[in-house]
Amino acid sequence: MSLAEQLEKIRAGSAKRLPEHTRAVMAAGTQALRDSGLMDRALNAGDRLPAFALENAQGTVVRSDELLARGPMVVTVFRGVW
Repeated sequence: MSLAEQLEKIRAGSAKRLPEHTRAVMAAGTQALRDSGLMDRALNAGDRLPAFALENAQGTVVRSDELLARGPMVVTVFRGVW
């Protein structure tokens, strides 16, 4: 199954599971992001990420330049505990 097919399956499942008003709020938020021009400023596949310093899951500040000095780096973003 391709990524596009997997995403469509997830969307279809959400449409069945989420109430209409919730889907409307989410759609409005997505459209607002598109209208803001954010997509035009987002990085694309192959773009270089600017250097950064962020806290990891343990609260320790990590710097991308220090990590890259040790080898390739993978960046994962998770929403944390809300």
